[in-house]
Amino acid sequence: MWNKRGLIIEPNKNLWWNQSHGMLPTVQHLEGDQYKMFYSGRDKDNVSHIGYSIIEIKDNIITEISKSTDPVLSPGERGCFDDNGVTPSCVINNKLYYIGWNSGTTTYRMSLIMGLALENENNFSRYSRAPLFEKTNKEPFGILTAPYVIKDKEHYKMWYVSGEGWINQNLPKYNIKYAESKDGINWKREAHIAIDLLENETALARPCVIKSDIYEMYFSYKDPKIGYRIGYATSKNGLEWKRHNNYNFNLDTSTSGWDSEMVEYSFVFDHKGTRFMLYNGNNYGENGTGYAVWE
Repeated sequence: MWNKRGLIIEPNKNLWWNQSHGMLPTVQHLEGDQYKMFYSGRDKDNVSHIGYSIIEIKDNIITEISKSTDPVLSPGERGCFDDNGVTPSCVINNKLYYIGWNSGTTTYRMSLIMGLALENENNFSRYSRAPLFEKTNKEPFGILTAPYVIKDKEHYKMWYVSGEGWINQNLPKYNIKYAESKDGINWKREAHIAIDLLENETALARPCVIKSDIYEMYFSYKDPKIGYRIGYATSKNGLEWKRHNNYNFNLDTSTSGWDSEMVEYSFVFDHKGTRFMLYNGNNYGENGTGYAVWE
């Protein structure tokens, strides 16, 4: 089961881009025991920017070594899909898949659509000022976001969050769908539902997939009455998934502290035979990023 170990990184008031939050931790292995952990911090105006911390794992303990002085990616140009904020979602090779946030209209609160940035000398530049996915007749609702991408043999495979409609102006519904690509840029998508909502759920968020003999997915699920929790599912082919509603696999809230109200946006990875989960807590990561170890 998961053993919680507490916060790794916290907001730093000395950094203009990280006055609060450490949202959607996203890991890139550097070498040995060190990783670069991307996340979004918020400035004084509550706008998200993507920065990172260097973390190190020793004796199954994760420690923050340093934090970037400036963000590696900030909001896009006025009027673009990501002009209100950016948040990391997945890094593979030189590709950073990210979430672009935009305020909505009088009928819906927000738009969340994925973008792509390419790494260049420790910074990232947008592949395009346009989003990676466009709205379609099957997916018209402006929530096409939180992609997680793996390279599986000759194909890139993506699991992403997709809108299913709006219950009211402030309450969207979204599940997790699947897409494929030969180059990681141009995607074939048919709105195939990988994991759907259960009764009383309104959101499935931030898929994170590990491929071994089977596919394993950690994801967030939301019941408005209790907030977010972290779930687990498995699949033989990456298309049809079985959810395992077992506390040993899932992650629940603590009785007190920074993750006592909700847990969400997990990133799970293996290091030297041990599995680690990075995740956010109350108010969508307001206090930073914590971790748990599978024991």
